[in-house]
Amino acid sequence: MPRDYTHARPTAFQRLPHYKRDEDWIRAFLRTAQVGHIASSRDGQPFITPSLFWFDEDNHQIIFHSNVTGRIRSNLETNPRVCFEASEMGRLLPSNVALEFSVQYRSVVVFGTVRLLTDPAEARRALYGFIQKYFSAMQAGKEYRPITDKELKHTSVYAIQIEEWSGKENWKDRAMQSDEWTPLDEKWFI
Repeated sequence: MPRDYTHARPTAFQRLPHYKRDEDWIRAFLRTAQVGHIASSRDGQPFITPSLFWFDEDNHQIIFHSNVTGRIRSNLETNPRVCFEASEMGRLLPSNVALEFSVQYRSVVVFGTVRLLTDPAEARRALYGFIQKYFSAMQAGKEYRPITDKELKHTSVYAIQIEEWSGKENWKDRAMQSDEWTPLDEKWFI
């Protein structure tokens, strides 16, 4: 019988609790993960948007940016509730049991409310933190021109205030195998 999730928190009832990771692990993962996906919706239609992002630890929020117009901005202005995901995939894990094939993965899912950063100083700080994550050896005013007022007016900078999050990791060496079937040849374990 299916579980009733009607009034449950979004991170409740994890199917494999031994894969769950603590807050320190989640923070460390978000510092280095490269690409995230923002789930938004409008008029009952869900949308997923891939994006680079920065985890602003001091303010417990995820920073991303987009165009000043477009689907993501329209969606977020209508419904600021979002879900954010970042993940990493490792090796494929074969099995001699069809339903035990697996994959190594690490992931974080965030639930929160997004807001447009309208204060120019706050938006600049967020964008510089974003640039620092991906281009840490470069400095504004040295290797690249600092953000101008004109450029700031041509982008939308967002912050997802983190309300709940969940981290999971399955990085085992092998998927479950059965003694009731012929063992896999070592060539499958790359």
